[in-house]
Amino acid sequence: MNNISKTILLLFAFITLLSCKQQQARMPISRSSGTFMKESAERNKKLIAGEEGRIDSIIKSNPKIQYFASKKGYWFHYVSKNERDTLRPKRGDVAQFDYEIMDLKGNVVYSEVELRPQTYVVDKQNIMMGLRDGIKLMRKNEKVTFLFPSHMAFGYRGDTKRINSNEPIICTVTLNDFKPQVKAENIIQTEN
Repeated sequence: MNNISKTILLLFAFITLLSCKQQQARMPISRSSGTFMKESAERNKKLIAGEEGRIDSIIKSNPKIQYFASKKGYWFHYVSKNERDTLRPKRGDVAQFDYEIMDLKGNVVYSEVELRPQTYVVDKQNIMMGLRDGIKLMRKNEKVTFLFPSHMAFGYRGDTKRINSNEPIICTVTLNDFKPQVKAENIIQTEN
């Protein structure tokens, strides 16, 4: 019986070794072909092209107004320009401005009275992407009209109130003033 139990034990060990094969990774049940992302990119390209076409027709319908194209994908023109000053707001400056928002047909969505006054710490507060960049192009006491495609305005969500999803807008901004942000070092020095 001793031989039989040794044989059973050896057989059990042999079976255990055979069953300890290296496991292979399981293949996913479904594979993504990337078509969703490609289709989404195509939809966005068509959306942007349509919005840019509408904005281009506004620009062409006003040949007396000189529009400038920004590097960020929006257009603007000066309503009143400040030729004397050279300084523009930079990161950390505190800007005071007023603005009005219209749709591309010229209908007022938010009046200047509703939105004023605005105080913005440049690049440190969350505001509309187009305004964030546009304010840095302005000088004190300038008034500029911006034509923002939806991705530079309120995007695919809109503002959940009066501005719809994927709606390009016209924004007229008056930069009343801006001042450098007070540095903590200056505060500490004045306290001592």
